[in-house]
Amino acid sequence: MTTTETGPGRRERKKAATHQALADAALRLFLDRGYEEVTVREIADAADVSTTTLLKHFPSKEALVFDRDSEMEAGLIAAVENRPPGTSLLGALRAHTRDRTEYSVGSRESADFLKLVHGTPALVEYWHKMWMRHEHALARAIAGDLGVAEADPRCAALAHLALEVSALAQRAENPAPAVDAAFNLLEHGWRAGN
Repeated sequence: MTTTETGPGRRERKKAATHQALADAALRLFLDRGYEEVTVREIADAADVSTTTLLKHFPSKEALVFDRDSEMEAGLIAAVENRPPGTSLLGALRAHTRDRTEYSVGSRESADFLKLVHGTPALVEYWHKMWMRHEHALARAIAGDLGVAEADPRCAALAHLALEVSALAQRAENPAPAVDAAFNLLEHGWRAGN
């Protein structure tokens, strides 16, 4: 049997465990002492690996905070491709954005994480750039759903705006109404809200 038939091999499991240990150690140290006060070396030591190993898993200190990038992209694509029958494309993107926002503000752990990110300019900038990297994948999913060419500018525009709504909601004092206001604008245009 191959490893694809039995699940990940030992090497892959060990790599995933090291990756998770590094992310967990980094977050724990950042929350305890503050992002700027923690060095990459301290994180590596806390996870019992070398700095070289850490840098193989995470190309930058900021990347240690945001270790679920591929999961986020998969969630965006699934929101479009696996939405319930009868749910519009914008309705699915609205629901996904609201779910992400509610999850982000729903627990003490999430609140601490958001406080860390929003209190650190380097993390705010990195998070926004990282989040917007999903624009092309989301635009492709939208184009596929609509049956139009991937280069259709409407798909790129909708993907960009939907992602910016999420960024807006993360900064809003009351995220859910911010999500609804933005998606109402996308669905109905400016005049409908006046």
